[in-house]
Amino acid sequence: MRLLLIHSNKLEYKITKKALKDVEMPKDKEGKIGECLVVFWVSEKKDEKKDENIEKIVENSFKEIKEVAEQIKEKKIVLYPYVHLLFGSEPASKEIALKIEKKLEEKLKSEFEVYKVPFGFYKSFRIECKGHPLSELSRVVTEKKEEEIPEALKKEERLKSRFYIFEPDGKINEIKLENGKINGFNFSEYKKLEKLVKYEMQKNRLVDKEPPHIKLMRKLELADYEPASDPGNFRFYPKGKLIKSLIEEFVTMKTLKYGAMEVETPIMYDFNHKTLKKYLNRFPARQYILETPNKKVFLRFAACFGQFLIAHDANISYRNLPLRLYEMTKYSFRVEQRGELAGLKRLRCFTMPDCHALCSDMEQAKSEMMIRFELSKEIQKGLGLTIENDFEFAIRIVKDFYEKNKDFVHNFIKKIGKPVLVEIWEDRFFYFVFKYEWNFIDALDKAATLTTDQFDVENAITYDINFINKEGKKQHPVILHLSPSGAIERVIYALLEKAYVEQKNGKNPVFPLWLSPAQVRLCPVSDKYLKFSNEIADKLEKENIRVEVDDRTESIQKKIRDAEINWVPLIIVLGEKELNGELPVRFRNTGEMKKMKLPELIKFIRDQTEGMPYRPLPVQREISKQIKFVG
Repeated sequence: MRLLLIHSNKLEYKITKKALKDVEMPKDKEGKIGECLVVFWVSEKKDEKKDENIEKIVENSFKEIKEVAEQIKEKKIVLYPYVHLLFGSEPASKEIALKIEKKLEEKLKSEFEVYKVPFGFYKSFRIECKGHPLSELSRVVTEKKEEEIPEALKKEERLKSRFYIFEPDGKINEIKLENGKINGFNFSEYKKLEKLVKYEMQKNRLVDKEPPHIKLMRKLELADYEPASDPGNFRFYPKGKLIKSLIEEFVTMKTLKYGAMEVETPIMYDFNHKTLKKYLNRFPARQYILETPNKKVFLRFAACFGQFLIAHDANISYRNLPLRLYEMTKYSFRVEQRGELAGLKRLRCFTMPDCHALCSDMEQAKSEMMIRFELSKEIQKGLGLTIENDFEFAIRIVKDFYEKNKDFVHNFIKKIGKPVLVEIWEDRFFYFVFKYEWNFIDALDKAATLTTDQFDVENAITYDINFINKEGKKQHPVILHLSPSGAIERVIYALLEKAYVEQKNGKNPVFPLWLSPAQVRLCPVSDKYLKFSNEIADKLEKENIRVEVDDRTESIQKKIRDAEINWVPLIIVLGEKELNGELPVRFRNTGEMKKMKLPELIKFIRDQTEGMPYRPLPVQREISKQIKFVG
């Protein structure tokens, strides 16, 4: 059984002719239904096995439809038979299809207002999709049992913990959520922290409104949904691929400079491998599970597996510690729950920089974590995000570890320099005893973790990772898990959400100059100055500057407006006066106009992008030759 669920403002259909000979023409040959959830459905040949199989398919289809309808708060359901959903399989017989439809209709009617579009006819139809994150969903329904959920996720829901706000001066405030209000701390000067606290304590990850960055990523032609893939897997257009690649190179460059050794590991692993399976049930994430010709496998959700297996096989001395391993995972996979997927914020396929450090003991691990915190701070600043303006912090900690390491915890918070949400667990279930998170609060007041690091006291034992200590004996290291920037896609999400908020506050959004797909756009006032524009563009390109030339026969006002719409940071209009060498540079972020000679412009761009990676313009230089990927 295949389903396509469209949350619609309206649906209109009209029967044109019979698709099956032995169906009766209904009295009403057309219909019009207002706001509703349209369920396009088709039953497959393999659904015909036996009656109990049909019952399970109906039950599972009902659950899928009900779950979506409840999330979007829709009580009106339209069942629309649509054989075109099939690809590579045969439809069920008419009798089985109608039997499934009847049973499904009966179940739905117990909770919803249900309409049916006639079965067995060709129809013309119009549908108006609402366009929010849950408005277009597809499902393949079978009689199989529900997904395997790792023990860590089940345990996470039962963990007992208490929440606090720790202040940099050492003051501790226990907080509680009562009737939707946080009591125990004055948030009047810490509104973003209050939003993080509510988000964490309410534990509601469902997306009920489209985050603003989704429209921006499409408008700027950076990324988009890929309907031919599983939800949460994205396509990146040339400009988005450039930004993504530059961030990857920047994070890798900084992490290698810190002293990490780069490795590459597989994306799939044996599901029944004794050591790996134990870790699966200790990590709170859902996995993609696949059948290969040889075995059952899962797709990695981090680089831990590969790096730990490398460390297990290595000969390590205490002199090698801390030992730092790093991989930019292309890709990691997590089967995030339906309703939680939200553009680039939460995906099922993502690019994660993952850096582990093996330390001789907890004291060395503490020192290493402080070094890595500074690394992360430097990386986030280079990306255009700061502790002061863009992040709120959360710490998860086991009570016993806190009691023994109070000085470290409070010194760490002092280093952060602002109040921090602290969740203290009574007991340890996960493999770590301490974890910190850099949380970005978006335009919808939802939180997303970017940078994170943690003390792992278990996996060295699980994977039998050892080093030879000063006494010549084997010893298990403490392992740190750092993502210095967070998932690359999530970084782009944060930059776009931040830009949206700035725009709402009257500022002109812009990417950091080193990340801007086009850094300069030249706008000749007429074709007469096109040759002059290309000469300047040639000189800028030789200096590794990404430059576009608007060679279209459009008004100069339209050229400037288009450059602004595409967030080009430096816009230069070229005409007769500019032949003398003085270029009127318009700065998008400030709206300022400044006269600059070409060498002065080149120096300015070099100063702004010094130490950052470079890639050439990802599209054609001439605007007239650029194609539209969206719209």
